[in-house]
Amino acid sequence: MVQFLKDAFANQQYDEKNFFLIAGPCVVESEELVMEVADKVFGICKKLGIPYIFKASYRKANRTSGSSFTGLGDELGLDLVAKTGKHFHLPTTSDIHSAIEAPLAAEFVDVLQIPAFLCRQTDLLVAAAETGKIVNVKKGQFLNGPSMKFAVEKIQKAGNDKIILTERGTTFGYQDLVVDYRNIPWMKEHGVPVVMDCTHSLQQPNQTSGVTGGNPQLIGTIAKAAIATGADGLFIETHPNPAVAKSDGANMLRLDLLEGLLEQLVKLRKAVI
Repeated sequence: MVQFLKDAFANQQYDEKNFFLIAGPCVVESEELVMEVADKVFGICKKLGIPYIFKASYRKANRTSGSSFTGLGDELGLDLVAKTGKHFHLPTTSDIHSAIEAPLAAEFVDVLQIPAFLCRQTDLLVAAAETGKIVNVKKGQFLNGPSMKFAVEKIQKAGNDKIILTERGTTFGYQDLVVDYRNIPWMKEHGVPVVMDCTHSLQQPNQTSGVTGGNPQLIGTIAKAAIATGADGLFIETHPNPAVAKSDGANMLRLDLLEGLLEQLVKLRKAVI
């Protein structure tokens, strides 16, 4: 595990040979929700020796429909993410969508996440890098792993070596994604930790209903293949009741299914490293 991740997980006890987990609800819906999810996931991770980063978006700026829920307000959303992290002594992450958001979000979270659609936005990458925070860049659905070296270089040239890359699928036709697992070893060649986004990679975007679809029954398949191909970490969005979630309910993992899946993944990790 690279040093900047060891620093991020300094308050946790875990197996250093394990993968790390980035998990939480898609968006901050309420204080009750983020606290419930963090409590449950942290308890599972502590039991299994998995280092954990809590994730929730304070604002969703990339919804298909203009009528979709986007958040509770930037500062309230960020404050609730930070409050959750402090309560459980966890590092936190949330995504940003423009350069001006970077310094604000950096006051509240430990990892700045760059959405896949925005991974080539130089100003955004540089602004995130200049905060000194860890920067997690999701690979664009329109790019391959080798081409992500340019995102890495932009961040490094801005003076920041704390970089994570995340695979989240490749556009397959107009309304589907497919995962090319060659991208995991390809992106590891850039000298940074690589994460598999096990939930967004199962999205079915651009539905005529204005609500993104998904295949959550395949989350376990995606996660197991990612561990087998060398992923350093996993990204899983989870919710107590995805059917009523305000964002991405169609591809989130039901919270009560997480422990069983992670137990399997820990065994698989031990078999492949």
